[in-house]
Amino acid sequence: MTRFRWVALGLIVLAVGAYLILGRTAGTNSGGARAVPVTVTKPLQQDVPIYINAVGNVQANNSVLVRVRVDGEVKRIAFEEGQFVKAGDLLAEIDSRALRAELEVAEAQKAKDESAVINARRDLNRIANLAEREFASRQSIDTQRALVAQLEAQLKGDLAKIESAKVQLSFTRITAPISGRLGARLIDQGNIVRAADATGLVTIKQVEPAIVAFSLPESAYASVVAAQVKSTNPLRVTAMRRDSNSMPIGPAIEGEVQLVNNEIDQTTGTLLLKARFANRDHALWPGQFVNTNLILEVRPAALTVPSSAVQNGPDGPFVFLVDQDGKAAMRRVSVGQNRDGLAIIEKGLSLEDVVVVDGQYRLRPGIVVSATQSGAAS
Repeated sequence: MTRFRWVALGLIVLAVGAYLILGRTAGTNSGGARAVPVTVTKPLQQDVPIYINAVGNVQANNSVLVRVRVDGEVKRIAFEEGQFVKAGDLLAEIDSRALRAELEVAEAQKAKDESAVINARRDLNRIANLAEREFASRQSIDTQRALVAQLEAQLKGDLAKIESAKVQLSFTRITAPISGRLGARLIDQGNIVRAADATGLVTIKQVEPAIVAFSLPESAYASVVAAQVKSTNPLRVTAMRRDSNSMPIGPAIEGEVQLVNNEIDQTTGTLLLKARFANRDHALWPGQFVNTNLILEVRPAALTVPSSAVQNGPDGPFVFLVDQDGKAAMRRVSVGQNRDGLAIIEKGLSLEDVVVVDGQYRLRPGIVVSATQSGAAS
C-alpha cells in the first residue's frame, strides 16, 4: 500500500507540472507574448571580388649562388652578410698575380710575333720585286706568302690568348650578377678556392620583385581560363598572412599572375600558378608561406548580407526576415560566394527586406521579434 501511495503522489506532481507548463505556453502565445530580441540589417549592393583561396610560397624573382671562376686565394671579402647589393658591386677578390703574369707573357709573345710578321712582309715585297726582274722564282714568292700567312695566324692566336688572359684576370674580381639581398657568407678570406668547387661565396636573392607560387585543384582550371579570356589584363592576386584570410601583409601587396603552368600535375591533380609582386616594402620574403586570393572577377552591384544571416536547412540555405507586422518569416535564398563574413545573394532577397543577422536560434515563423539595427553588411 505504501508503494502505491508514493506512485499516486508522483502522478499528481507530474499532472500539476504539466498544467503549469501548458498554461505558461498558452500565455506566451497569447496577445501579450514577449518579443524575441534579434539584430537585423538590410541587404547592400556593392562590388564584390570573386576569388579562389590557396596557400602560396614566396620565392625570389632570381636566386644566384655566386661561385668563383678561377683558382686562387681569397684575398678580400668586400661584403657584409645580409646586405643589399646592386648588380656590379664588388663582392670579393682572388689573388691575381699568376693570371697577370700569364697576360704579360701573352702580350710579349704578341709583340714578338708582330715583329716577325712585319719582317716576313718586307721579305715578301723584296722577293716580289726580284721576281718581276726574273731574279727570283715564283716558288720563292709562294713560299714567302705562306710564311707571312703562318705568322699572321700566330699573331691572331696571340691576340686570342691575350683576350682569354684578360677575361681570366677579370674573374679575380667577383661582382654581384644581380641586385638583391645577400645571405650568409660561405667562404672566409684566406681560403684557397677552385672553379670546380661546388660551394660558392654567397647567395643573392632578388626580393624586389618577389614571386608567390601556389597550386589550385584541377577543378579550378576552367574558371581560371575563363577569367583570363574575359579579362584584358593579367589576373590579380592578393597575399595575406597565414593567420588571416582578409588582412594584407602590407601596402601594395597586390600582384599579377605571371604563369599558369602548361600542364596539370598528374601526381597531385593540381595546377601551378605564379604571381609577381612589386614587393617594394619587402613584406614578402623568400621561403615564407602566405594565403593567396586569385581574383577571377569583380561582381558589380552584388546583393550582399553578413554571412551570419544565412542558415542551412534540409531544403537548402535560408534567412529569417522581419515582416511589416514585426514577426519572423523564413525565406529560402540562393547563395553565391560566402567568404570573409559576406554572402552574395543570387536570388530570394531585395534591398527592402529586413534580414536577421543575430538571434535566429530562438526564431520560428510567425513569432514576434524585437529588432535592433546592426552595422552595414560589409
